[in-house]
Order: sequence, then structure tokens, then C-alpha cells
Amino acid sequence: MADFGIDVDPGEVGFDAQRLQRIDTHFRHFVQDGRLPGWQVMVSRGGKVAHLSSYGFADREAGKPVEADTIFRIYSMTKPITSVAAMMLWEEGKFELNDPISRWLPEFTDMRVYVGGPAAKPQTVAATEPIRVWHLLTHTAGLTYGFHRMHVTDEIYRNAGFEFGNPKGFDLAKCVEAWAALPLAYQPGSEWLYSVATDVLGRLVEAVSGQRLDEFFAERIFAPLSMTDTTFHVGPDRQERLAALYAVTAQSPTPLRYDQMGAAITREPQWLSGGGGLAGTTRDYSRFTWMLLRGGELDGQRLLSPRTVRYMTRNHLPGNQDLQTFGRPLVAETRYDGIGFGLGFAVTMDPAASKVISSEGEFNWGGLASTTFWIDPAEDISVVFMTQLMPSSTYNVRPQLRQLVYQALVD
Repeated sequence: MADFGIDVDPGEVGFDAQRLQRIDTHFRHFVQDGRLPGWQVMVSRGGKVAHLSSYGFADREAGKPVEADTIFRIYSMTKPITSVAAMMLWEEGKFELNDPISRWLPEFTDMRVYVGGPAAKPQTVAATEPIRVWHLLTHTAGLTYGFHRMHVTDEIYRNAGFEFGNPKGFDLAKCVEAWAALPLAYQPGSEWLYSVATDVLGRLVEAVSGQRLDEFFAERIFAPLSMTDTTFHVGPDRQERLAALYAVTAQSPTPLRYDQMGAAITREPQWLSGGGGLAGTTRDYSRFTWMLLRGGELDGQRLLSPRTVRYMTRNHLPGNQDLQTFGRPLVAETRYDGIGFGLGFAVTMDPAASKVISSEGEFNWGGLASTTFWIDPAEDISVVFMTQLMPSSTYNVRPQLRQLVYQALVD
């Protein structure tokens, strides 16, 4: 479509322009009172941009404003891209979703599951079920994150050098081998827990495709979608456009610049994190959402079939349970009532249960620095919000943004 991605008058695509301004009015306060350094939001319908606005600073200390081409660390919004990569290989018949991952990653052959004891001396039993490909895509593999700080297995990950980063000298293959040597938090397929599963999935993409993950992304996803600014590394020629990273802590509720972690994206990556390693622009990520909204195709480039996209974006949790009942409690900016999980995305099953306006079948995810996106096939809309504040649970940005977008949809 020649007009795909063009800016249009909101009324052409069913939005009330004045009501869309409520988004800007609301989130301007977040900058004015110091809660966020700056932000950018793009609201599209049918792939046409109804609203693109920015406010505040990409770099507060330098007085540099957020611009249309500002580059943001998208962290866990990398996960849907890795999931799409895996399903592109699935469409080629390279594996089945029920296949044990040990077929390609033999380090996962004999897994142990934590059942008790301290981190220094955990008690484990043999896994009764192998980790399968679908477990990685749905975060039901039994893996975890060190930064959760909710369970003994999280502490075991931290003790092994895995919290927000990884041990010095570890590439992706070494990280995956190390995780395979740690006990699982639960039997595979029996619970949902947000985890390094998508990083393992990225390694699986490498093993199955014979390509490094960055090469696969660049050749098979970013080039076809013209996502020219999405990479694992922001080189010197683009660093002027890179937003600074900020963080709040219990000791400092006011956002402070966090260059210690923020500078990592400016160096050649030690490992290629399919779970959280990418940076890119709002328009780049919007192009990714438009591809999914159009059933796997954009500008004549087809990455997935419409049926595969529909299959990925239905709830895959056993018994059609939601995350509130099937998942472990985590610190998050919203409850998970009525929210399921598909192959790489959270999926809205019951908007009334979630108490956040949306449509049944909407799918989404976000990133550690408070970025987020969602895609609503029923309304033909996609929304991408970028900022750079850790952790994402600091403010209720995501549910508030939904309220403000849907109240502006008037057709």
C-alpha cells in the first residue's frame, strides 16, 4: 500500500483529534513534575498514523529534546521480534512446537527442578517433562530472571552472575549453557514465569538457522520491514540520537541518570540478547506492529502467514487460564486478570476482568525502561510508547495510555 505509514488527519481513521490531545496533556505532567525525562507516542489505525507526539528530553542533562528519530532501548520489546524469528523458522518446517529443545541445545537434556532448601544448597528433583519449544515461547519452561527477587531460584541466578547482565566473557551460547546447569523454578509447562526463556529461544534460532541472531534479524526481519535503526549496538554515528537511560530506586524516587547500564548499548554486545538487547525508534517498532496487524506482511514483504499470526496471538496457557491464576506473582504496573499469553505476546482474553479498556484478542508487551506497544486487530489499531525509565513498574503508564487512546476512538 503506497499510503501505509503516512500521517493522516485523525478523523479519517475514526479518532477525535481533540480527544487524542488528552494523551499529550496527561503525559506532559509526567515530565513537568519530574516523573519521566521525556516520551514519544505513535497511534496508528490501519497502518496510518493518527497521532505522533513527543515531549520532554531524550537527554535531560544535555537539554536534548525527544525527536522523531530518537533511538530508545526497547529491552523486552525485543522478545516479540525473537518470537517472530522462531515462528518464521517453524513455518519452514524446521521444528515442531512440541519438540524438546535438547534436540538442538543438548545442555537441556537432563534438567533438575528446585523443590526446597537455600540458594547455596538447593534440593532438586528430575524434571518430569522436557523443555519444549512452546515452553520457551510462553515463559512456561521453568526458567527465571535473577532480578525478580521473589524466589530462591532467582537468587541462584544472581549468585551465578545473572541479574540484569551476565558474567564477563559470556556470549549467548555460554549464557544458555550456564542457565541449563541451574535448577528450574518449577516443572516445565506447569506455571508461567517471566524469564530468560526468550534468550534461550534466540539461541535456538541460531542453532536452527545456522546464523547469528543479529544476522538473522537484520536479513530476515529488519531489512524487509525497513527497520533501519533497530540494532543490538548503537554505533558512534548514531549515538547523538540515543536517549539517556534513567532509573528510580527505593533510595531515590526521583529519576536519576543511569549511564552504568545505559552505556551498554553503545558497545559491541558481549552477547546477543533475544530477550532484551535491541534499541530502535518509535517508527521502526511501529512498522513491526503494522506487519503483525496486517497478518504478517508489510509493503509486499511477507514474514509470516495470517494464520500463524492468529495462532501466535491466542492464549496458549494450559486450560485457557489467565496470568493471574497460572502465573507467579511479580512486581508489575498492572494486574493480569483476564490476560493470557500466546507465542511471544500477552493476549487480552477478557477486558472486563482486566479493568483496562481494550478488545478481546488484543496483544502486547513492554520493556524494562517503561516502553510499551499493543496491537488491537478488532479495532485495527497499534500503539507504540517510548520513554527511558527503569523499572517499568514505577508508574501505571500502560493502563493509563490505553484509557486515553480508546476514549479518543469515536467511529
